[in-house]
Amino acid sequence: MAKALLGYRTAPDQRLMLETVELRRRVRDLEGLVDRLQRDNDRLRQDLDEELREDLRRADAAAAPVPTIVG
Repeated sequence: MAKALLGYRTAPDQRLMLETVELRRRVRDLEGLVDRLQRDNDRLRQDLDEELREDLRRADAAAAPVPTIVG
């Protein structure tokens, strides 16, 4: 059954081997990129969370009472 799926070739196809090597390299590069982007995203999220906490500590100008004219 395996021979039927793979064919009767006894020698490996050079083009196929080169393509496999190139695809594995590309996958490794993309995995590295994903890891780097996830770290960057986590860092940005942490920075944003810190900024939001600082904003909440400050008095909110929009929530301050506004004088009104009652007539």
